[in-house]
Amino acid sequence: MGKIAQIIVDVPLMQTDKPFSYQVPDDLANLIDLGSRVHIPFGKSNRLLQGFVVGLEEGSVEDLKAITAVLDFEPILNKEQLELADQMRHSVFSYKISLLKAMVPSLLNSNYDKILHATVGLSSADKELIFGSKDSVVYSNLDQSLEGQISKLVKSGLITVTYSAEDKKTLKTITYYHPQLEVLQNLEISKRAKRRQALRDFLLSHPKRRPLSELRQEFSWDQLHFFIEAGAIQTDEVQVDRSQDYFDQVAKTDFLNLNEEQAHAVETITADIGKANKPYLLEGITGSGKTEVYLHIIDRVLKMGKTAIVLVPEISLTPQMTNRFISRFGEQVAIMHSGLSNGEKYDEWRKIKSGKAKVVVGARSAIFSPLENIGAIIIDEEHEASYKQESNPRYHARDVALLRAQYHKAALVLGSATPSIESRARASREVYHFIRLTQRANPLAKIPEVEIVDFRDYLGQQEVSNFTPILVDKIKDRLSKGEQVVLMLNRRGFSSFIMCRECGYVDECPNCDISLTLHMDTKTMNCHYCGFQKDIPHSCPNCSSSSIRYYGTGTQKAYDELQELLPQARMLRMDVDTTRRRGAHEKILKAFGRGEADILLGTQMIAKGLDFPNVTLVGVLNADTALNLPDFRSAERTFQLLTQVAGRAGRAEKAGEVLIQTYNPNNYAIQLVQKQDYEAFYAYEMGVRKSLGYPPYYYTVGLTLSHKNEEILIQKSFEIMNLIKNQLSDKAKILGPTPKPIARTHNLYHYQIIIKYRFEDSLEEVLNHILDLTQDKANKDLRLIIDYEPQNFV
Repeated sequence: MGKIAQIIVDVPLMQTDKPFSYQVPDDLANLIDLGSRVHIPFGKSNRLLQGFVVGLEEGSVEDLKAITAVLDFEPILNKEQLELADQMRHSVFSYKISLLKAMVPSLLNSNYDKILHATVGLSSADKELIFGSKDSVVYSNLDQSLEGQISKLVKSGLITVTYSAEDKKTLKTITYYHPQLEVLQNLEISKRAKRRQALRDFLLSHPKRRPLSELRQEFSWDQLHFFIEAGAIQTDEVQVDRSQDYFDQVAKTDFLNLNEEQAHAVETITADIGKANKPYLLEGITGSGKTEVYLHIIDRVLKMGKTAIVLVPEISLTPQMTNRFISRFGEQVAIMHSGLSNGEKYDEWRKIKSGKAKVVVGARSAIFSPLENIGAIIIDEEHEASYKQESNPRYHARDVALLRAQYHKAALVLGSATPSIESRARASREVYHFIRLTQRANPLAKIPEVEIVDFRDYLGQQEVSNFTPILVDKIKDRLSKGEQVVLMLNRRGFSSFIMCRECGYVDECPNCDISLTLHMDTKTMNCHYCGFQKDIPHSCPNCSSSSIRYYGTGTQKAYDELQELLPQARMLRMDVDTTRRRGAHEKILKAFGRGEADILLGTQMIAKGLDFPNVTLVGVLNADTALNLPDFRSAERTFQLLTQVAGRAGRAEKAGEVLIQTYNPNNYAIQLVQKQDYEAFYAYEMGVRKSLGYPPYYYTVGLTLSHKNEEILIQKSFEIMNLIKNQLSDKAKILGPTPKPIARTHNLYHYQIIIKYRFEDSLEEVLNHILDLTQDKANKDLRLIIDYEPQNFV
């Protein structure tokens, strides 16, 4: 008899999608608990793998393999997270190990970190090596699969190793040290090189690691380079914790007074903490002060001794949003988003895990933050598609938030000026509580007037393609008044595509069935799917004609046109291309906020979360870019985006105006944006959804199958479609298989099957069966994605 651990092994297959039993050695018994990460021998070869302990019990340990090592001093997952993975497995068709790994920082899955954990029990962030120090630790049974990484560290001079006398393969000690001290002491330096001598003396008397910039204040780069080349100074890049910069720069602010509607929302929601049984949908017009409501709710939560999670769309994780939380709650805030390095994410995760952080502000994955005693979970802009993970595991943060809120009896608040149709429908059926904010928080700020301009009226009458004369005149008027303008075009790059006017040739990606996009900043043609890149052709590759022209438009082209029209205007462009570099997004917005530019031109990343009091005109250059996509949510997405960007105008005392250019002025989504009437749009859209049989009247599951051979793919797709039909009821509607709108990417063909259903008890079993089938040897080249409630059908 002994202690047995149930372990999910890091092998994402159906056969391993269950716990395996392992013996807990006596010397590790006090170190292993639920949620611990361990190394275990697996399979006939006994190769060492990572695993998560999901159960502990007493029983017979005869014939059981033993756990080799514990990777952490304390469990990295708690009981709630383990239960959460169990619940998610029923609707997120990813293997359990994928769900568990999604809950921990990616740094904890790196081999370098495993070495540090296995040898000294410290993370790379903790083990900041001190220049000239020595530190060794005895460790037996080190994971031999890490031998290659250990060898690299030995060769780099970072560590030395010794082995036990009994077993030359068992690592006994690892010594961390820097050899630079010896090099410094023996380095020959000319007596005439006074500055080099001074630098050596400084280094010998100040052995601790320090930023290179500190040395540059006293010594020249040539002097430093001499020591670096000699091996006396070792340099490496260390990421600075950007979130700490936020704390240093953000001044504390006081809570604002709430109007009657805001106060009612705060009182109603906070009264439910500890007994909450269903979410709150907070529908508030743009500028109604939803963020201030969130801040007051969190203040109440903290005073109760509880914690909070605030999710915001990745695209609107702007300094403005982050600063408001830090200015109120200081270093109790942890920031989690994709702009942080893996090391920084790990630092923030440790801050949360240790209990130092009480409020987590982040994008989608922040929903997994290891907070205890949660009092409120807030999802801002809850309609955003970015809350759905588009890669494995394909979870929706809203669904995970609901599970966590139920576990903690926390208040779950879904906030938006334009809620998703599904959320608004749930509110109408009282599945959600429903609270509305109908007035702007600033009583002097009025809802902007919205004007629609029909592009067709100006065909052939304008010199440039993106700006009608009426929009140009309005921009000039604002510039003359010293006011600012925001312009949105939901497409990056210079042009959509290039085409030969002689033969009709369109330059397409060789790997994907899509035209290449022209990027003038890099002077290349780029594929936005697989990353393929080539030089811009100056003649037609098909017929050699020079009549090759650019068609469509993009933010870069619009920027160039506007510069020609208004050379005196100071402009900033913000899209994926101009914000690739770290900190660029923040830099652009700060410059615009300081009034260093008159016009901010960008893609949808400028549509949400920005609050600039001097912006009085918002122009939408083309409202139709997403309107006619083959997706039943295209009208909803268009309405939401246009309403959000319109809300950037007139947020203070100065009156705001919005001008929308479109080729479809009579479309109901655009007409209702002009009226700023979400409720009317919701009522109309519900009628459309009902007639077409789409959410919220039906649930949906999307299956995407991919293969390099289209004939094989078609055959397999129909086999799976028939299997689904035979095992589901006649009430389920099955669409397809059909090619995806973009039928080939990355040299793979893609077909999709859509299942629409209301109640299908056997659906989970059927989908798991299909997932299992795709792992047969006969299907080794077939790729399958199962997406529960897909957010995109394009």
